[in-house]
Amino acid sequence: MNKHRLVVYVGSCDVLSPKQADILKFILWKMASALKTKERRFEYSHSYDEIEEVCKTIANQTKYKPTIGVICGSGLSALGDLVQEKDVIPYDKIPLFPKSTVPGHAGQLVFGKLNGKIVVMMQGRSHLYEGYEPGEITLPVRVMALLGVKTLVVTNAAGGISKDWNVGDIMIIQDHINLAGLTGHSPLRGFNDPRLGPRFPALSDAYDKKLQKLAKATAEELGYQSFVRKGVYCAQVGPAFETPAECRYIKSIGADAVGMSTVHEVVVARHSGIKVLGISLITNIVVSDYDDESEGANHAEVLETGRRRASDMQRLVSTILHKMVE
Repeated sequence: MNKHRLVVYVGSCDVLSPKQADILKFILWKMASALKTKERRFEYSHSYDEIEEVCKTIANQTKYKPTIGVICGSGLSALGDLVQEKDVIPYDKIPLFPKSTVPGHAGQLVFGKLNGKIVVMMQGRSHLYEGYEPGEITLPVRVMALLGVKTLVVTNAAGGISKDWNVGDIMIIQDHINLAGLTGHSPLRGFNDPRLGPRFPALSDAYDKKLQKLAKATAEELGYQSFVRKGVYCAQVGPAFETPAECRYIKSIGADAVGMSTVHEVVVARHSGIKVLGISLITNIVVSDYDDESEGANHAEVLETGRRRASDMQRLVSTILHKMVE
């Protein structure tokens, strides 16, 4: 962020009367306040004009006007392979776009056709633990909204909290717990531009109930009912995986799975009026017992589980998209 330093040369203060000195102090205070306000307005996000400029850059590189967006989580970039007649735009060709530094995140936008729908797919996302602000990692969702996206499917890799769940299970997200958001790290913090959304958006319907029903019915039609669940996703910042005590705490507050992404994107999507469907792939079962001798979570396991379950996730997501009523 640009920082401002106000330096004013007024010569010798001896030439100022007390009244003039008071006037000068008031003027300097107003100038400093104006600079501080300007600096603070979009300290945690991007302005409407900046987002609009990013959209123009993207529009010059694709012929598509998508109404559905998909965000691919760790190890799930293979979803992008389903897109036909695609236009691919690497993130480093898009101004202001956050660059993913994590293995398993390809780092590109894919525009095209998927089961009869015009989509834009993010093959890879950025995370807070990479050093970004919440407003920075959610810029792609802001861009999707201005491009005309009305429905967003977010996917992620997550650790299962329940011992009854298995690696490779798929969870339809009913709700989330945003630990970072509860401590003030929100993409909506700071100045609110009403062109982007309301000052105080409701999140009681963060995950669209009709889309949840559609996802569950689709899973059953595909014969996936034995490994498809519904539950609450909890997000922590990372990058360290959770300690046993943290896992027990997360379970006690009502979570069924835990990860390091998604929730900020959902907050911005709902702020923008976009409907959301969330799907987690359970890539490991967390260690919450000190006597548990299971090997701790690692990113290689996350990617391997994503690879093994890729075809099932592809079929599920593509079939859901085909059934969506825009």
